[in-house]
Amino acid sequence: MKLFTQVGLISIAALCLTSFAAQADVRELKWNELKPSDWEAPAVRDPIFYEQNPDMQVQTELDAPVVPELDGEKVKIPGYVVQLEGDDRKITEFLLVPYFGACIHVPPPPPNQIIHVTFPEGVPYPVTYDAVWVTGTIKVEHLDSDLALVGYQMEADAVISYF
Repeated sequence: MKLFTQVGLISIAALCLTSFAAQADVRELKWNELKPSDWEAPAVRDPIFYEQNPDMQVQTELDAPVVPELDGEKVKIPGYVVQLEGDDRKITEFLLVPYFGACIHVPPPPPNQIIHVTFPEGVPYPVTYDAVWVTGTIKVEHLDSDLALVGYQMEADAVISYF
């Protein structure tokens, strides 16, 4: 019996170490790292401005430079979900954006500030009410979605609440 207990404890320790090692390979990414350091994103105005000037609610900087070195990196990044595909229970495809209201209440950010995310498992809809952490391998690849031109794509391994 003591041998089984020891084997069980060793197995649990090995799983914990494997999980820790896998997390250590994940780079926590900040939004400003998705753009070259010498490039400045355009300022976002108050949503009321865009309500009064609907012709200004367009995505700008369509040629915004991306960071090719990020391609293939395992990353974890916080952001807000703009739903593209899913149902009333879960979301399987979305745009991850750096601030609340992007693409809906204010113009979409430049392409280098948007990540197109697929998550076949689906994010429970209530998790998307606020900020989320998305973990996965990022690809430097443009995509023209219905809402915006996107500079990065990711198939998520995990999407969890930020809080």
